[in-house]
Amino acid sequence: MSEINMNIPDSLFTPLPENEKNSEFIAMKSKTFARDAWDRFRKNRLALFGLIFLAFMVVMAIAVPALSPYTYESQDISVRNALPSMAHPFGTDKLGRDIFVRIFYGARISLSIGFISAAINLVVGIVYGGISGYVGGKTDMIMMRIIDIIYSVPTLLYVILILMVFGNSVNSMILAICLTSWIGMARQVRTQVMSLKEKEFSLAAKVIGCSDARILLKHLVINSLGPIIVELTLMVPSAIFTESFLSFVGIGLSPTTPSWGILANDCRQLVFTNPVQIIWPISAICLTILSLNFVGDGIGEAFQMKTR
Repeated sequence: MSEINMNIPDSLFTPLPENEKNSEFIAMKSKTFARDAWDRFRKNRLALFGLIFLAFMVVMAIAVPALSPYTYESQDISVRNALPSMAHPFGTDKLGRDIFVRIFYGARISLSIGFISAAINLVVGIVYGGISGYVGGKTDMIMMRIIDIIYSVPTLLYVILILMVFGNSVNSMILAICLTSWIGMARQVRTQVMSLKEKEFSLAAKVIGCSDARILLKHLVINSLGPIIVELTLMVPSAIFTESFLSFVGIGLSPTTPSWGILANDCRQLVFTNPVQIIWPISAICLTILSLNFVGDGIGEAFQMKTR
């Protein structure tokens, strides 16, 4: 056979201009899952406002008590019930203590209770709910009946009992809040694990010899991260509100502990004579809980794309 001449004459070839190359090519920058979730989160203005406010509260809770010339317990009888001024931005209470310092010192206590309680509930809920949902069968039935028994007793009775036995301290309050608050997290994790353990990726991990602990933690819990984080963000305001409410009605922390609930309780008697004092702790509680709810909603929307 004769050779076929594949050479193309130069007169028939015209190079494509550089500005026209790949003109119809649409490219998207590669993003990690965390980066994509953050981009979706920051588009939610309310969620971003909530995150900024929480960061502001944390910074102020650290800086104000450390830098202020006043302490949360120092008294000055000569300036009792003073109105807000340059020296005392939030005024003073009935014992002449600076409310501005006490509010942000109380933020340390209230926020610590909220975040520590949520962290403990997260660990307990993931372990308990994960085992219940993954093992299933009779084990799942027994573990769920235990939850039903615990949940049948009003939470307030647990709290009062713990505080009576261990005293009105921060550690006792955290223990009392965590005693039943992990149940919601456990049920959420159990539901997610039960729905995911029959998926193809879970069965494939089982076939290649992965241990049950690795499948549960590395595959099932990780793929349930969205609902877990949303549930976690709702636990923090719940714990803060519980502590504030119990302290406000007088069965919470010790009166010498300046949490937001204690500060609101101290101002209750002055609500008609000096109502401005009660505005500060109530505003701190409401704005913090509202910000946490905004953040929770934003995280829920940011992780929603994983379930689409």
